[in-house]
Order: sequence, then C-alpha cells, then structure tokens
Amino acid sequence: MSTVTKKELIDRIAESTGHRRTLVKDVIQKFLDDIIDELGRGNRLEFRDFGVFECRRRKARMAQNPKTLDKVPVPPKRTVKFKVGRLMKKRLADTEPRVDPATGLPLDAPSGGGRSRAGARAVGG
Repeated sequence: MSTVTKKELIDRIAESTGHRRTLVKDVIQKFLDDIIDELGRGNRLEFRDFGVFECRRRKARMAQNPKTLDKVPVPPKRTVKFKVGRLMKKRLADTEPRVDPATGLPLDAPSGGGRSRAGARAVGG
C-alpha cells in the first residue's frame, strides 16, 4: 500500500484528460474548498455511489491522561463522518488484500512500522 498525494492525482487527471495541469489543480482545489465550506456550514454532501460526508457533533466528556492518569475535560467539537457509497464498497470488497492468517497482517505490505490509528484516519492534501 502506498500514499497518493493530491499532486499525483492532479498529474494523472491532467494527463488522462489532456487538460493543463494548472486548470486541473484549480478545479480540484475549488472542489475541495467547497466541500470544506459546506461541511463548515453543517451541510451534508452526498456523492451517489461514492459516499456521504456529514458533520457530527461530539459531546463534552471527561478523558484521562494516560501518562499521569489525571482527569481532563474534553470540550464539545464537530467532526466529519464519511459513509462509503455502493460502488466504493464494491470496489474495496473486490480488491480485498490477502491477509496472513497467523498475524492478521496484509501479505503484500512491508513489515515493521505502520500508521497509528489517528494517522490512518487523517485526510490531507
């Protein structure tokens, strides 16, 4: 498994469509900015067969610092939930990675290091 950057996607799309890279970059950036703006307004975004983005509110809660075991208040916050659409779900199921039954790790993945849970959920650009 590897990481694909926004730049790599822009280059692929520009090459496959024959459009200038700057045009593709501007369109993709505008698309991403509009997604962020709509989610910031609390709106739900539905891309049929791809998935749905929606804002969720998390309540305030008490957490515990694992190092000191002190109780720490966590304020309420908004977060984004993504629900996978039909075509993406099917594509992911069709390309299920082979897993080593002994370790539960993908057979074609490099051993060692790996993403943390938080890193695996991060979306960047």
